[in-house]
Amino acid sequence: MKKAAVASVLLLSAAGLLTGCKKEEVEKAIAPLVADAQDTTEAEEVQETEESSVPEIDTSVSIQPGARVAVVSKNTKGEFWDRIKKGMEQAIADINEAYGYEKDDLITMTFEGPDDEQDVEGQINTLDAVIAENPDVLCLSASDMDSCQAQLEAAKENGIPVVAFDSNVSDTKLVRAFRATDNERVGEVGAYRLATAIGKMGKVAVFSAQEKTQSIKQRVEGFTSYIEKYGDIEVVEIIYEDQVEDMTAAMQEVLEKYPKLDGVFCTNADIAELYLNMKKDETREVVAMVGVDATSRQQEAIRKGEEIGVVSQQPYAMGYQTMLTAVQTTAPKKSVSIEKKILTPPAWIDASNLDDPAYSEYLY
Repeated sequence: MKKAAVASVLLLSAAGLLTGCKKEEVEKAIAPLVADAQDTTEAEEVQETEESSVPEIDTSVSIQPGARVAVVSKNTKGEFWDRIKKGMEQAIADINEAYGYEKDDLITMTFEGPDDEQDVEGQINTLDAVIAENPDVLCLSASDMDSCQAQLEAAKENGIPVVAFDSNVSDTKLVRAFRATDNERVGEVGAYRLATAIGKMGKVAVFSAQEKTQSIKQRVEGFTSYIEKYGDIEVVEIIYEDQVEDMTAAMQEVLEKYPKLDGVFCTNADIAELYLNMKKDETREVVAMVGVDATSRQQEAIRKGEEIGVVSQQPYAMGYQTMLTAVQTTAPKKSVSIEKKILTPPAWIDASNLDDPAYSEYLY
């Protein structure tokens, strides 16, 4: 039992002895306090991930000199994706230096994809072109977890190992490894923080990126399942960007429909910034907001009090992990052990730790 819960139990047990309450009555009174203390500790434990998640390079692994790694991202624009790309590029540079590779032996990478996460067709076309070039390894962040089955099967037929990152695919048998954030935990921490901010009662809405992306689906599931712990909070709407014509208009409609709305959870940086940039009704009370990914725009919003805080990832580390894993797949299978799935915990960023150097890897 957590320390806070122990304190509650001891306090109420003493009260029971003094007042002569029955054991059952004391336990009934203790239960919600213990649960609340545990919820608090569980959510705050996630924040302790201050160490870098960048792994060391093991030069005893016999990787393939001159290997070509093709990266197909679900997006190539934005601060989050810039950080992922930088992590990948640094991993390539570090690998080449560690192995002493030069000239034709240099490991190389390409980074391609659409400019919009909703452009599933654009990503599929890029995948087709990339696989036709027969790279040694393919790294993929899937916009739609079900749409690229044929391309993954083609990669398998051509002996191209696939390392998924950020967002996985439905048929994980076609993927050698997966490197990402624990996205269910992202939703859980978002739910805990928003619930706490609104006094654990009221109406909240979820404004989300596309439903067909695995990472987003897990964040929404994590949020809605955790918010159920609070019986006095109702999720009145869940709006997905790929299910409406105009996301800004859809969010505005929710605000008008629920003038007493207490809070909103935005599942990624793009949606959070759309919400922050919306024109708000200044005559109504400010709706508490929790976002995802500590972009420069959201950092500014936190400083101005427009946003409570964000649940943030380590995109640079994710990119580094992905690329190191991708290169390791070029080694003979029996010579290296590659962990199938590694999920990195997120961190909560708000005004209290925004300028703390320990959290710098979570800022974009």
